[in-house]
Amino acid sequence: MIDFPLVLGSFLVAIVVGLTGMGGGALMTPMMMLFFNVPPLAAVSSDLVASAVMKPVGGFVHLRHGTVNLRLVGWLCLGSVPTAFCGVFVARAWAVGDGVKYALGVALLLAVAGLAAKTLIGDRGGTAHANEVRVRPIPTVLVGMVGGLIVGVSSVGSGSLIIVALIALYPALKANQLVGTDLVQAVPLVVSAAIGHLLFGDFQLDLTTSLLIGSIPGVYLGARISSRAPGGLIRAMLAIVLLASALKLLNVGNTLTLVALAVATAVIAIGWRWRVRAAARASSGSADLSRAR
Repeated sequence: MIDFPLVLGSFLVAIVVGLTGMGGGALMTPMMMLFFNVPPLAAVSSDLVASAVMKPVGGFVHLRHGTVNLRLVGWLCLGSVPTAFCGVFVARAWAVGDGVKYALGVALLLAVAGLAAKTLIGDRGGTAHANEVRVRPIPTVLVGMVGGLIVGVSSVGSGSLIIVALIALYPALKANQLVGTDLVQAVPLVVSAAIGHLLFGDFQLDLTTSLLIGSIPGVYLGARISSRAPGGLIRAMLAIVLLASALKLLNVGNTLTLVALAVATAVIAIGWRWRVRAAARASSGSADLSRAR
């Protein structure tokens, strides 16, 4: 049976995903748990199966444009695919109590940190072609293992945590190549976790169907308007939402949650103003240089 309020919720969340390129599992799973009272394991299972249907579309686009390092994808998947499948058993073991809920809260805090790191260093893209970068097998496999385990347990991380690690490991990659490589490696990662949850999790067809009905047009709409909205501002808003969700999942009191959100908002506002001023100074400097020539 289709849950129409969940369809609307997934549509709104998917718009944010289309705008930012990240936050699918980090937003969709907490939404199901906090607003629709879906059990944690069922929320993680259904979200991963829905992601397994949607992820290949974006990956195919990047493959066609040549913005994917396939060797890097291979080493990441060597670590992530088996640990993502094993993450299902960890989630089942924790599902007896509130283990999955707390694990998701911690994963969301990591996602907020990753989002902040990406915002700070995301503009420092490299200049190398995707296939010119020298792959570092051991650290890449380790990143895949940790990321896969987190995704298998919480459904969070394939688009928010792993890409930050890739930025640190491979600073020479351009921004679109980082996104393309991360998106393609996420396909087998999410499929592995989804298969594990189909076999041993708490997959519910009606939940997944409702998610897909809402999220597919939502992602499309968000992607269409992404070029017209300030990406930095949207990521800042996403960070606030993720932080609020994480604190509620960790059972943090309302007063402390409000204080944390107020502090985070103030920090973001200061950082945003600093970035605007820095951009204005850079633009002014370029204009002065052009006139001097």
